[in-house]
Amino acid sequence: MAETGLSIRLFGDPSLRKKADSVKEITSEHLQVLSQMAQLMYDKSGVGLAAPQVGINQAMLVADAGSGLYKLINPQIVRKKGSQRSEEGCLSIPGVCLKIKRAKKIILQAQDEEARPVEIEAEGLLASVFQHELDHLKGRLIVDYASLFEKIRIKRILDENLSPSERKSCRLQL
Repeated sequence: MAETGLSIRLFGDPSLRKKADSVKEITSEHLQVLSQMAQLMYDKSGVGLAAPQVGINQAMLVADAGSGLYKLINPQIVRKKGSQRSEEGCLSIPGVCLKIKRAKKIILQAQDEEARPVEIEAEGLLASVFQHELDHLKGRLIVDYASLFEKIRIKRILDENLSPSERKSCRLQL
């Protein structure tokens, strides 16, 4: 596999807590970044990746929950329906999985790679993936949904899974 030049930012990196800026004009650089993000997501066996997770403060994401690759720019949820609770992990928080309550069905609007408007109706896993990645665009992480007890457990997991230098930058707010 060719190197993408991008790397996953880990929990504690300030880029994960910034609200992503809207993309005003889609350039060839945006298209290249989306392709690299997709490659990195597949390389890491993920189902979604948002631009802030690779240190890019732009409202872009890629996702593939088994029904094909989505490359989306300026995505936003316009409708939610129902609820579901499912286990979620995050490439930026290795080894941590939490049960998260999310909408069961969503309608998402975005732009595709050619700046065309798209509307996607998603439910189940794909709906959860989109909501997870949109949280990243708002600077929100799965640990923000955790109870105090879960945060203590997460801190132990991170202590075991991260190197000393990664742990130093990883401050879980209890």
